[in-house]
Amino acid sequence: MGTKDSSGHPATSRERTSVQSLRRRPRAQVLIIGGGINGVGTFRDLALQGVDVALVERGDYCQGASGASSHMIHGGIRYLENGEFRLVQESVVERNRLLRIAPHYVKPLQTTIPIFSTFSGVLSAPLRFLTHKQQGKPKERGAFLIKLGLSMYDFFSRDGGSVPRHQFRGRKRALAELPRLHPGIKYAATYFDASVHNPERLTLDVLQDGEKAGTAGPSDARASNYLSLVSMGGAAGTRTGSTGGSTVQLRDELSGEVFDFTADVIVNTTGAWVDLTNGAMGAASTFMGGTKGSHIVLDHPELLEACNGREIFFEHTDGRIVLIYPMGDRVLVGTTDVDADMAEDAVCTDAEIDYFFDLIGHVFPDVTVDRDQIVYTFSGVRPLPKHDATQPGFVSRDYRIERRAGGQEAAAGGSGAVVLSLVGGKWTTFRALAEHLTNDVLRELGMERKISTAKLAIGGGAGFPDTQAGVQQWIKAHMSAGRDADRISGLLTRYGTRAEEVLRFLDAGPDRLLHSTRELSVREVEFMARHEQVGHLIDVLIRRTSLAFRGLVTGELLNEVADVLAGPLDWDAATRAAEIHYAQEVLERFHGVQVHSLVA
Repeated sequence: MGTKDSSGHPATSRERTSVQSLRRRPRAQVLIIGGGINGVGTFRDLALQGVDVALVERGDYCQGASGASSHMIHGGIRYLENGEFRLVQESVVERNRLLRIAPHYVKPLQTTIPIFSTFSGVLSAPLRFLTHKQQGKPKERGAFLIKLGLSMYDFFSRDGGSVPRHQFRGRKRALAELPRLHPGIKYAATYFDASVHNPERLTLDVLQDGEKAGTAGPSDARASNYLSLVSMGGAAGTRTGSTGGSTVQLRDELSGEVFDFTADVIVNTTGAWVDLTNGAMGAASTFMGGTKGSHIVLDHPELLEACNGREIFFEHTDGRIVLIYPMGDRVLVGTTDVDADMAEDAVCTDAEIDYFFDLIGHVFPDVTVDRDQIVYTFSGVRPLPKHDATQPGFVSRDYRIERRAGGQEAAAGGSGAVVLSLVGGKWTTFRALAEHLTNDVLRELGMERKISTAKLAIGGGAGFPDTQAGVQQWIKAHMSAGRDADRISGLLTRYGTRAEEVLRFLDAGPDRLLHSTRELSVREVEFMARHEQVGHLIDVLIRRTSLAFRGLVTGELLNEVADVLAGPLDWDAATRAAEIHYAQEVLERFHGVQVHSLVA
């Protein structure tokens, strides 16, 4: 204990329940590799159809691009000029659907576009549409083009729409509503999309829905994080399982142990790493060409007030569509779109930060921002298809599924697994994408779909109050002598109506709030460790809560949470110290956050 594994993580000798379930029965009809939202969504859908499905993720769930998004659930108005009408329609339909089936995490988002001209871009827009390239110096989109785009956007929303249609304001009314906007604007257009403030927790809800469906159904659904695919072929070098399918080697990233696992169908949902995963399975591919997107999070009350509760969504001087987005008492600013080097870590650079400060000044010229106000930065690699000379901003955000039948086993006369590789995909369409992938898998297995997920509530969205009065009533009904309205509200925000399950766990033993934050208690951290596959201290700070995102991690918090996790995760003193150091390293290296620990 206290050492590190081959990936540089603190190592542990305790075998996790999630890994045990896969080792005890090392076979499934379907193995999904990749625990981002698309892999997890497919896992849920397959489990609901009664498929024996397993999922493995080399890091934590929602750790990659899924956890580095702009936190938007949107129809993609800017995809219209790329001619991606199918994607826009699907995105708008799925946005409206998620507002209904995941209301605990997906909320309407009022969005305003500041506009500085009337007819600019009218001539260049058709060329962009036809060539998917910027012709010469970028020309901003004027009111005429934006009005046309929003009218089309409303058209796509007409069926089952749950948000208001767009509105245009002249300069005077626009500045009355948002007085800190650049005084040179001519118009402001306002429309609604949606936001997801807790994408990591929504991913966990989807995952747990799948696990519960497998438990209740005729087959099984098992998933484990920190479990990576090493290679195709078992320890003895065999590739084809004794009853068909293919055998792969899996490695527990927390203990270093390796074991074999066999599946009839393998689904590769590793995002920007799809080609690398296929290479590890002995079938190199060149499907991917991801681009890096970075964001910063600001503690800036003045900028927060200037936004007046709205996302500011606009075209910067280089033609890039960017956003300034209030989230609680913080402001999210993003995003960049540059070709990614998969050999390097995706991190927010100083040049990108300068770019963000410049874009803020473009629309709020009298709001000053400096680096001391940054509480968190993050970057991810979008799982985009290989795009050669196409500029990153014009690369399709749509998805496709690549099929490889049998692979090397079939070539040798065996009956190896079919491999389906997902190329592309975005947060908003994950349910529809998972449905598409699931249908393809069912076809391979000769099975029929039993249930649709189109109207099926996700996790804590089931029974979630649909009005603010209902939310207050729920909070009041669950208050007790030891828990005030703020604590219950925090639990409802974090878990949706699954907070009832958490409350039962909290009531089953003595509990107290942590000294370092009023947002967590000892037993809630224990609940996460026992029921949410926490592998590392950093998982609690970034993906089980939003404490890191909001810049609320302190040395005291690191020590206190590590103390609580040490019990259920069987950490000794050396491992506890290693976990604190690793959390500090991740926060500084990937998120620009320095936290001084109390550990020597």
